Amino acid sequence: MRTDELDYTLPEELVASRPLPERAASRLLVALESLAHETVRELPHRIAPGTVIVVNDTRVLKARLFGHKLGTSGRVEFLFVRMLDAERWQAMARSSKPLRVGAVVAIEGAASRALVHVESERDREGLLTVRVEADEPIESLLERVGHIPLPPYMGRDDEDADGERYQTVFARVPGAVAAPTAGLHFDEALLSALRERGAEVASVTLHVGPGTFRPVAVDELDLHPMHSEAYEVPEATARAIARARERGAPVLAIGTTVVRTLESAYLEGSRGLVEPKRAETRLLIQPGHAFRVVDALVTNFHLPRSTLLALVFAFGGVERVRAAYAAAIEARYRFYSYGDAMYLPSCISRGPR
Repeated sequence: MRTDELDYTLPEELVASRPLPERAASRLLVALESLAHETVRELPHRIAPGTVIVVNDTRVLKARLFGHKLGTSGRVEFLFVRMLDAERWQAMARSSKPLRVGAVVAIEGAASRALVHVESERDREGLLTVRVEADEPIESLLERVGHIPLPPYMGRDDEDADGERYQTVFARVPGAVAAPTAGLHFDEALLSALRERGAEVASVTLHVGPGTFRPVAVDELDLHPMHSEAYEVPEATARAIARARERGAPVLAIGTTVVRTLESAYLEGSRGLVEPKRAETRLLIQPGHAFRVVDALVTNFHLPRSTLLALVFAFGGVERVRAAYAAAIEARYRFYSYGDAMYLPSCISRGPR
């Protein structure tokens, strides 16, 4: 796919910088043969009894830390992306001058010793390996002095309210640096209504990394160096999907991260199973992908020139999704992480099994 096919123009005022007071009050654009404008709260009447609804239970870390280089006044901003062991992490860094191997940064706000030692140059994803020397575990340090890493397009620093609203209500496993945003629309009342409708809610974990926001910088999507993200499919979820297949029930993914996880865990073969596993994925989904697991998708509206938009184009069909985005802009939907959502049902895109 050509990258310029992922472009569209969005009025700046449609970028949602803050969430609505109620999660399920967000608008929902239902992309059937004709478009319907509803709210997320109305989703249960779109769900067939027996549907398996899969959510991403990753939890966003307070992964943004500030500090200064020892011996200088140079300020440094870290984004802690992935734990390697009890002391070492992969991290992104921003500073007035490049951080060299051997640099030491003192973390601001720490009550006691908290130093970050730079141990490597940046890799192809722009990540450094750093070692944290502190009087407390890094997880508790992040929780105490770290900041929620809101996406740059929100144009603001995190606030106390983001600590709760930039997490899903089913967030359980710490490790993401960005929220699985389709899940932000769900509250306990909506989950209860879906279960009363006869749906089964299952979970996977995919720790969303900073690469999810990285625009595609090459002319052809095939040449894009896809970022890696860690995921896990529990055995219970794999079994739930297998049972759904046996009875002919659909699988509804809440967000592109769930689609990427389930398609990555799919086992080739006549039985069409999802394998319970823990692994890393670099799967790039674009038009032409044959979807093996997911029948329907709830997703937010995504950045232009992004791999997330390419995935939605693949799932919903390029022209149908373009028409839906144009309708959403005309109807003044709110876009991106704290924005509104779209529902793409199974009649749109389904690969052979």
